[in-house]
Amino acid sequence: MFACICAAATESEVRSCVHAGARSVDDIGDACGAGAGCGSCRERLGILLATSAAPAELDGLAASA
Repeated sequence: MFACICAAATESEVRSCVHAGARSVDDIGDACGAGAGCGSCRERLGILLATSAAPAELDGLAASA
């Protein structure tokens, strides 16, 4: 599914940008162009950023009982 129609960027491509180091919506735009056009996808990009980055950030936390 497209995350950004203007840049023809898919959700998979955006997640790849996050895994490659993008830490903000602007970083995603710099990497693949998503969010740099009309801006209507920026909220979706923020959600993809949060859900893509969260598991990696949680890996380092101690598990509680």
